[in-house]
Amino acid sequence: MSHEVNDGTRDRLLAEAVGLRERGEREEARSRLLALAARHPEDPEVAYQTAWAHDVLGLEAEAVPFYERALDDTAAARLGEEDRRGALLGLGSTYRVLGRYEQAVVTLRRATGEFPDDAALRTFLAMALFNTGQHEESTRLLLGVVAATSDDPYVRRYRPAIEYYAANLDETV
Repeated sequence: MSHEVNDGTRDRLLAEAVGLRERGEREEARSRLLALAARHPEDPEVAYQTAWAHDVLGLEAEAVPFYERALDDTAAARLGEEDRRGALLGLGSTYRVLGRYEQAVVTLRRATGEFPDDAALRTFLAMALFNTGQHEESTRLLLGVVAATSDDPYVRRYRPAIEYYAANLDETV
């Protein structure tokens, strides 16, 4: 094709592919997103959606370059906030699944720095910290998430104590 697909066509094709993924037609979504990514290699939203399509199929290693493309310095500013949040979580989680624990920690620390109120990001960071042997920080993060987000009436009752001990794990009477 000698000319770039116009934005309206790109938007329609992207929406169709995302719809396929959401309806469980994952292989077809992946195929369409790969074609769209080939046409729009610098488009961070297309890269993010292509990464996601690989992730849901268990193709984590193939997802990584698309996540990285979506988050590179030139593309990241063009990625919407929710997509950026999702791409950071996806990349960090994918690094972790692949055993690239240090990269997972770096990515998820960056993500929690940008989105400090996101409990999912803190939870995935805690898992990666556990994998790197940073058990104390991992436990602190998880206790903080539990205390802040649990609807369990007993957790809510003891929330101040859980928050206190999250910050003071080694303290005894």
